[in-house]
Amino acid sequence: MKPEELKYTKTHEWLHISGDAAVVGISDHAQHEMGDIVFVDLPKVGSKVQKEKQACVVESVKSAFDIYAPVSGEITEANTKLSDEPALVNQSPLENGWLFKMKISAPAEASDLMDWNAYQEFVKTAAH
Repeated sequence: MKPEELKYTKTHEWLHISGDAAVVGISDHAQHEMGDIVFVDLPKVGSKVQKEKQACVVESVKSAFDIYAPVSGEITEANTKLSDEPALVNQSPLENGWLFKMKISAPAEASDLMDWNAYQEFVKTAAH
């Protein structure tokens, strides 16, 4: 996936939408800020998530970080590779380090997410 194909949240999650399905992960910027990721507490398949509510937790050598659902829906798959290799989130946040897949229940919720250019501006202004 290319960063330009994704939507972004102010809490640094990314969302790749395909029809009513989506893949969710954290941005490259977020994984840099978190440091070395040592554990990912993945959501359970079949669980329901709500936009801007905690969906899972990523732990790094620095701290634990709540990961929020960019839109509401149902978890259809968790990236179980992260159980054995949490560092994939650092090494490949947009490809192999995705966190979960979901079926979107409220597609209109994605309309207020940022595109790549808006996210780049947000990161620049949030860093100061």
